[in-house]
Amino acid sequence: MRQLKGKPKKETSRDKKERKQAMQEARRQIGTVVLPTLVVLVLLLVLFVYMATRPTNNE
Repeated sequence: MRQLKGKPKKETSRDKKERKQAMQEARRQIGTVVLPTLVVLVLLLVLFVYMATRPTNNE
């Protein structure tokens, strides 16, 4: 079927399968890359706050 100018092409089953696979890969990366990075950042923040607010012994 001829495609008209300016119109988006219809999504084929192959395109749909590729899109779903890309979304699955993105979800997998959230668990393996994003969450551990956030955990490290939060731990660094907690450590910084602890070091800044701990009592000092000036005797």
